[in-house]
Amino acid sequence: MAVDGAAGGEPALPSVTVERRVEWPDTDAAGHYHHSTVVRWVEAAEAVLLRRLGLGHLFGSIPRVHFEADYRERLWFGQAVRTELRITKVGTSSLHYAFTVRGESEDGTADGDGVAATGRMTIVHSAARAKGSEPWPDEVRRLLSTAGAQAPELFA
Repeated sequence: MAVDGAAGGEPALPSVTVERRVEWPDTDAAGHYHHSTVVRWVEAAEAVLLRRLGLGHLFGSIPRVHFEADYRERLWFGQAVRTELRITKVGTSSLHYAFTVRGESEDGTADGDGVAATGRMTIVHSAARAKGSEPWPDEVRRLLSTAGAQAPELFA
């Protein structure tokens, strides 16, 4: 389900915000989240976004070809975390995401600016055992380019 679209009625690139909690296995010996946890949160947001767009069938044919993250703040065990994932560009056979991970304080408000990590991820469309990429089908490209912001997945 899409929420507010782009201004002027123009199609908007899809995005979604997903809320999770820092779980015990997400932490390292210092008690804050391990850097690899951001990858999992981003991929969880991607799964929510693609399923909301009716594109769950793409799993298994969208390998990652680039991932980068800048870590800004620590997140602690039990802390609520919101990951915003945005499609920034749809190529012939590639898709570019940007993400922001924010932590919330115990009272549900962001700590400072709340930004714990930002980054980008690129995927390509490729058959499971193919050696190269293949163009997005027209209907998939249309959804990835115009579906707009999706309803967030937040704690009740």
